[in-house]
Amino acid sequence: MTRAMTALQGKWDNAIGFIVVYLLITICPSWIPNVGGLIQFILEGALQIGVATFVLSISRQQPATISQMFSDINRSMLSLGTYLLSTIFIILWALLLIIPGIIAAYAYSMTFYIMVDDDKIGPLEAITKSKEMMRGNKWKLFCLHCRFIGWALLCLLTAGIGFLWLAPYFMVSNAEFYADLKSGQAEQLAAPISVEPV
Repeated sequence: MTRAMTALQGKWDNAIGFIVVYLLITICPSWIPNVGGLIQFILEGALQIGVATFVLSISRQQPATISQMFSDINRSMLSLGTYLLSTIFIILWALLLIIPGIIAAYAYSMTFYIMVDDDKIGPLEAITKSKEMMRGNKWKLFCLHCRFIGWALLCLLTAGIGFLWLAPYFMVSNAEFYADLKSGQAEQLAAPISVEPV
């Protein structure tokens, strides 16, 4: 969270503008009778890789622009397919009980960050890699999210306006969590393998 706040310094205007544009694109279609929900789902799914690209750019102190939300059509379709697939998996787990659905959502939470870093990876492979990355780390991410509850309650007192600041803070914190997981995996791969005597 501290690193996220540092990364956002000098970029708050850009981050808030990004959130406003994203909300306008994804919420306004929901008001369309009958098909609004479907259009909203499609737009949300198509923008996920772009959102992850923007957030990771801020996290890594790289140039971050609102235009990053709009990836090329091939990546947008890939993003939508991944979003649809992960949503189906989460719903299937949730049919058992609510808790398995929540666990599945946390297991798949790194999927789009992975896809940003590897433009050759496919949806199912990215989801699988996210599951592997989150093994033993879901509780840590849950605890991180719990630390935002107090901030969310304060935002409610501002008629929701405070969420324009909280949303980037939350999203960049998730990106920093991904960075920790990724660096941890790199350290494990780089560590020498010791052979124990039988």
